[in-house]
Amino acid sequence: MDARKQRVVGLRQPWQSSHLLLLIPVALIVIIAVSDIMTPADIVLGPLLVIAPALTAWFAGPRLTSAIGALTVLVQGFVGWRDGLLLSRNVLVEMVALAVLSTVVISFSVARDRHRRQLARVRTVAEAAQRVLLWPLPTRLGPLQLDCVYLAAEAEAETGGDLYAAARTDNAARVLIGDVRGKGLPALGEAALLLGAFREAVHQHASLPQLAAALERSIARYLTDFDQDDEAGERFVTALLLEIPDDEPVVRITSCGHPAPMLLSPDNGVTVPSLSPAPPLGVGLTDPDDRTLDVLPFGPGDTLLLYTDGVIEARNRHGAFYPFAERAAQWTDHNPEALLHRIQRDLFTFTGGGLGDDVALIAIRRTLIPRPGHDLGHAVHSRRSRRAMATLTGADRPGSPTGEDRRRSGRVFGSDQRG
Repeated sequence: MDARKQRVVGLRQPWQSSHLLLLIPVALIVIIAVSDIMTPADIVLGPLLVIAPALTAWFAGPRLTSAIGALTVLVQGFVGWRDGLLLSRNVLVEMVALAVLSTVVISFSVARDRHRRQLARVRTVAEAAQRVLLWPLPTRLGPLQLDCVYLAAEAEAETGGDLYAAARTDNAARVLIGDVRGKGLPALGEAALLLGAFREAVHQHASLPQLAAALERSIARYLTDFDQDDEAGERFVTALLLEIPDDEPVVRITSCGHPAPMLLSPDNGVTVPSLSPAPPLGVGLTDPDDRTLDVLPFGPGDTLLLYTDGVIEARNRHGAFYPFAERAAQWTDHNPEALLHRIQRDLFTFTGGGLGDDVALIAIRRTLIPRPGHDLGHAVHSRRSRRAMATLTGADRPGSPTGEDRRRSGRVFGSDQRG
C-alpha cells in the first residue's frame, strides 16, 4: 500500500509542477492581448501570442500545449472582434497563422514525448542488463569489507566494457576487475563472456596464473567463433586477478595488462606497487607459466583501491589528468563505501560532470586477521547497504603489517625489489 502511494505521489508532483508553470504562458497571453488592445491600430502585437504555446511545449505535454494554442487563437479572435475587425483579412490571416504555428509546436511536443518513452524503455533494458551482467559485490567477504562503483561515460548508458566480480573460496577471496577494448555491444558481449568464465573457473584452479590461463582459453574460443576479420588480433581485455587469504596479511595479484591497484594505509599513505608486466587476455597466452604472481603486503586497516583507466585518464576542461593518488590520500581513513562516494563526487567535480571513458572502482579493506580456528567461511553478505556512510572506528582499524609480514610478502611496495 505504501509503494502504491509513493507511485501516486510521484505522478502527482510533475502534474502539479507543470500546472504551476502554466501560469506563465497564460500571463503572457493576457499581457499581449491587453497591450494589443491599448496600442494604436497600426501596431499589431497579435502574432506574438505564438510565444505562449512554444513556451508551454518546453515543460508540458501535447494536451496542455494544444489547450494553450487554442487559447491564443481565441484571444486573437476576441481582440479582432473588439476592434470590429474579426472578419477582416488581417485578423483571419493572424488567426490561421497562430493555428498553424501552434500545430507545428504540438507536433514537436508529440515527437519529444515519444522519444522520452523510448528512452525510458532503453534505460529499463540497460538497467536490467547491468543487473544481470554486473552482480552487486557483497559488502563482506570473510575479513574484507567491499564496495564498488560503476560510472558509464555515455549519459544514457548503464553499463559498458568495464567489469568486476568477486567470489569466496575455502579460505580466501578472489576478485576480478577488467576493461574490454572497444565500446558498444561487442564490448558488452566480451565482458559477459569473461564474467561468466570467471564465475565458473574461480573455484576450479588453485593459483591465479592457472585461473588467468583458463580465462584466456575461454576468450580464445569466443574470438574464434565470433571475431570479425577486420578486427582480428585487436580484441583483448586488460584484467587484474587478486586473491586475498584470510589468515595472511598479503594479497596475491596476477596482472593481465591492467593498471596496478593503490594501497591506502591508515597513516594517510598511498602506494602504487610495480607489478610484473604481462599482456592482456585475448593474445593467446594459455600456458600458466606465461603469467606471474606478485605477492604484496595487505594488513589490517589497509585498503586496496582497484580501478579502470577511465579514472586515471579523466581530464578537466584545461586538459589536466585527474590526480587520483593525491585525492585518494585525503580519505584513507574512510570505509570502502564512504571512500568511493568521496572519489565519485570529486571526479565529477574535477571533470565538470563528463567522463571520456567508463569507470569502475572497487575498494577492499581488511578488518582483521582471524585467530586460529576462527571460521570466516560463512561471513558473506550479498545485500548492499547504501545508507551507511559512517567511517570505521579505531577498533576496526588495527595497525599496519609488521616488518616480518612485509618480508614474507615477497615484494616491497613502490619498488622493483623482489624477495
